[in-house]
Amino acid sequence: MKQIKVDITDTLSAITRADIDAAMTEARQSLETVDTGSGAGNDFLGWNHLPSQLLADNALIERIEETAKRLAEKCKVVVCIGIGGSYLGAKAVLEALSDTFAPYRPESGHPRVIFAGQNIGEDYLYELMDYLHGKEFGIIVISKSGTTTEPAIAFRLLKDQLVKEQGAEKAAERIVAVTDAKRGALRSMSDTEGYTTFVIPDNVGGRFSVLTPVGLLPIACAGFDIRALIAGAAAMEASDQTDSLLYAATRNALYRSGKKTEILVNFCPKLHYFGEWWKQLYGESEGKDNKGIFPASVDFTTDLHSMGQWIQQGERTIFETVLSVETPEHEVVIPTDNDNLDGLNFIAGKRVDEVNKMAELGTKMAHVDGGVPNMRITIPALNETYLGQLIYFFEKAVGISGYMLGVNPFDQPGVEAYKRNMFALLAKPGYEKDTEAINARLAR
Repeated sequence: MKQIKVDITDTLSAITRADIDAAMTEARQSLETVDTGSGAGNDFLGWNHLPSQLLADNALIERIEETAKRLAEKCKVVVCIGIGGSYLGAKAVLEALSDTFAPYRPESGHPRVIFAGQNIGEDYLYELMDYLHGKEFGIIVISKSGTTTEPAIAFRLLKDQLVKEQGAEKAAERIVAVTDAKRGALRSMSDTEGYTTFVIPDNVGGRFSVLTPVGLLPIACAGFDIRALIAGAAAMEASDQTDSLLYAATRNALYRSGKKTEILVNFCPKLHYFGEWWKQLYGESEGKDNKGIFPASVDFTTDLHSMGQWIQQGERTIFETVLSVETPEHEVVIPTDNDNLDGLNFIAGKRVDEVNKMAELGTKMAHVDGGVPNMRITIPALNETYLGQLIYFFEKAVGISGYMLGVNPFDQPGVEAYKRNMFALLAKPGYEKDTEAINARLAR
């Protein structure tokens, strides 16, 4: 099995080897903190040895596969309801592995997996319900508590629709809940209604949960090989963590040199949602105590025609981390045209990927020359194995990097502020004092 690789050569215009060596010493200490569970947030380190534990205990994988098969037999569409880490990991993997223009093939025997509960868009929900009307659909609802606003609204609406169209008994057979083992509204409802359930481990935070049933069940439903995904992650877990250490150390050295924003770049459009998953993983893990590298992402070459100018000549507080897929799945060769009106005969006979790789190299050279340091992460191919590697690589690196920053990488206290204001504005029971205070504030 090949392995993803990190190249930091093109950061040396902004930092020195001595800077990286010093940061590597800190990174190794932070790695030890992660692996010994001796740091802040150590009660949320369940992800750290999760891949190897899954491979050692085949029962959970078999149960996920059996449930996915049962849903496939009953449903043409499965709606995965969740927000944040409860949907981004699965979405990232599905987008990376699916056919761009035919993500759902009825002849495959697998349902189409779509997502809800990640927003409160009324038109989105109306159009989703309209699309589902008359179709054989099922629901995977993912929530630790069952009361998170966005997925709770979506589940109430879609469950009501499913019951009306299929009846309560058939609806219950088509609903799977991924939730807390013992408590919470969704656990109580599942026990009452008889839903099939999977447990979100108490020691795995949402943004690290893609290798739990949270991510594995939707991925299996779509027909992808979760065993290969887990095996890839397990291979990275078993490695010496050289690449995770190097990535964490280099990005922190860049941060200390004044590079405050990291832009995750892909030259493969299938990785768009991987960037969205990565943004939550790093933003929610590091953005605390007025510290943290701001995570952004772009799709190249597309965004070179929109963000390219700013990246090339804007404020020099940025660095780029480029995800480069070594070998695409398909081969397309550019043909010769006798008239050559578009002037493209100079690349006739070349594969599209060769042109894309030269665009990647040319962009890197231009940006480095323009004062934007670049790291490059090479992914051998876009398949389950290497996506598993990439997921674990970034998870391990963020734990190391967070401790280097001096924050707890495994909590997210800041995400509650907007919820308190929203509940006060909606006059939720229990928030009466907040409602009074916020109404007085708005009346000024």
